[in-house]
Amino acid sequence: MKNGTAKKDGNANTDQKKTAAPYRQREHLEYPEATMFQLVRRAAEQMPDEPAYEFYGRKTSYTQFICRIERTARAFVSSGVRAGDAVTICMPNTPQAIDCFYALNRIGAVANMVHPLSAECEITDYLDISESKMILTVDLFYEKVERAVKAAKGTVTILTCRMQDELPAHLAALYILKKGKSYLKYPRAPHLLWKDFLRRGDGPTALPEPVFDKTKTAVILYSGGTSGTPKGICLSDYNFNACALEAREAIGVEFVKGFRMLSCMPLFHGFGLGINLHTVLIHGACCILMPTFNGKSYAAMLKKKKPNFIAGVPTIFEALLHVPGLEKLDMSFLLGMFCGGDSLSVELKRKIDAFLAAHNASIQVREGYGLTECVTASCLTPRDDYREGSIGIPFPDTVYRIVRPGTDQLLPAGEEGEIILKGPTVMLGYLKDPAETARTLRVLPDGDTWLYTGDLGCMDEDGYVYFRQRMKRMIITNGYNVYPSRLENVIDSLPEVAYCCVIGVPDPRRMQRVKAYIVPADGVEPSDALKERILEELSRHIAKYALPREIEFRTELPRTLVGKVAYQVLEREETEKNSRTSA
Repeated sequence: MKNGTAKKDGNANTDQKKTAAPYRQREHLEYPEATMFQLVRRAAEQMPDEPAYEFYGRKTSYTQFICRIERTARAFVSSGVRAGDAVTICMPNTPQAIDCFYALNRIGAVANMVHPLSAECEITDYLDISESKMILTVDLFYEKVERAVKAAKGTVTILTCRMQDELPAHLAALYILKKGKSYLKYPRAPHLLWKDFLRRGDGPTALPEPVFDKTKTAVILYSGGTSGTPKGICLSDYNFNACALEAREAIGVEFVKGFRMLSCMPLFHGFGLGINLHTVLIHGACCILMPTFNGKSYAAMLKKKKPNFIAGVPTIFEALLHVPGLEKLDMSFLLGMFCGGDSLSVELKRKIDAFLAAHNASIQVREGYGLTECVTASCLTPRDDYREGSIGIPFPDTVYRIVRPGTDQLLPAGEEGEIILKGPTVMLGYLKDPAETARTLRVLPDGDTWLYTGDLGCMDEDGYVYFRQRMKRMIITNGYNVYPSRLENVIDSLPEVAYCCVIGVPDPRRMQRVKAYIVPADGVEPSDALKERILEELSRHIAKYALPREIEFRTELPRTLVGKVAYQVLEREETEKNSRTSA
């Protein structure tokens, strides 16, 4: 296996046979003491002329990729960024974002990954908690980011890049003609255009050899924590490299020259960064970068590029079932389709598998499960042994257990409890939150640190894992986490509102959509104007993808025995309503 040597662990296998769990027979992997950049550089040495990534037909070879990383790294050093400093990347999947990510890793800096659709105040929070010195964004978001930077506690320099700079000439001209003119704004000092920033990397600045430290934060991603409140998740080079090597082994397909991944999942998402990008790049394959998703463009990429692997959330694959133009496409080029970020229903899996079979693909969609707290997926359904409702078997060197909720008591096969896991991808901890870290990462009597996922599930006698539901309150829409309490806090702050409740409603395309139930304050009449007022206030604090798609006014909401709003009752109402509509 390239970049990681697989070997048998005799003692482990002896013990594993006693449990008769197939996943425990997977080979133990050795993880190199290397940074993420060093593994990519190793791939470049093996396949220098192969494309590392492709952006709308413009290819960048591994040799060129390393040169771009080195130049960007020198520019950061010349700008005063040092090992341990944080730089925020607030970008879609573009070459500049990929170059920046590995350049920061090259010099030992921390990549703080932020959704570009985050609300202005959210970006300010991410800048403050990470203590970022710079932020990279695209011109489309420059003005929002500039306002966020002005509100930040520290001094932050904005690096603004442009999509057209990385497009082939004919597409760049078309982009400027259609869209680009709206965003051709020059950043004001001390902020810089990406091209001007890069010129700082043309000097003689020397770069030291990367230093590997498995205990040092290399990346910060954001997710919900056990409390369902957004938190910074600190991940190391070791975490990401282990995830990439484990994933390759679990995929079960030997990567060869010319393999391509359609990289649509965003790099600010653990699934996108860990699987769609890093796993591909350290194995010398090519990432076909897509900055945004829509069914039509995704289908066009499938037809034109014929990727060997595709990975995404259920909504991406569900959309493919309805996109015209794929009726006659021979999809035998696919060697793997991987679904994560949200639960894949049994019904949708059947539809996708039938679609694949009808298009001459010899594979089935494989479901993964994981958390950002362990980079991304740590469990995957096998190629040849699907068990209905199962999310598969753990990655190599990753161990799953089920415990009684609220305790450390292990439960027997078939009994439902909280999913916990241990392995080399488990995070270092939550950024500046030792209390939440201590609740989530616990040392058990075996002396190992276990990650308490906050998810309910069970395992069968063969070690197959079954996800049941989340213990923490969270909505997943289009693969993104939405935290109801954040929306409720904003809505409840309005004088026109008495109280509210936000839930996730079943949706055939998004899996869930956000809905807000609102009880107006005394004397306030429900109206479209009030809805607009609420949405306007939410848009100032909440990312666009998390905004409610539906607002329903009521005179009261159901309560629990202790007086809390019974959101579960509202969720059941919507589920029953959805079932009646479907019938």
